[in-house]
Amino acid sequence: MSGVWVFKNGVYRLVENPQAEASEGRPGKGSGSRKKVLVYLPTGQVVSSYSFLEQILTGLGWERDFSRFNSIYMYDIVIKNPNVFHVRDI
Repeated sequence: MSGVWVFKNGVYRLVENPQAEASEGRPGKGSGSRKKVLVYLPTGQVVSSYSFLEQILTGLGWERDFSRFNSIYMYDIVIKNPNVFHVRDI
């Protein structure tokens, strides 16, 4: 799972090729890479905000550390909680 996690329009998603994504919307550009979202499995909801993610993680015993939150932390969350989070293509 490589790429960059992006929070846009209330949804987290993994962008595997950020340069291709930046060129979307321009004729002849883009690689057709699939967009991804982080899904909270118990409810099937897409994690759409920091507050929703924080609420879930607090319930799992995680401590708040969003001052330096980045894609490494997102990857860590998914790997350490595979029965709670899943990355899906949209």
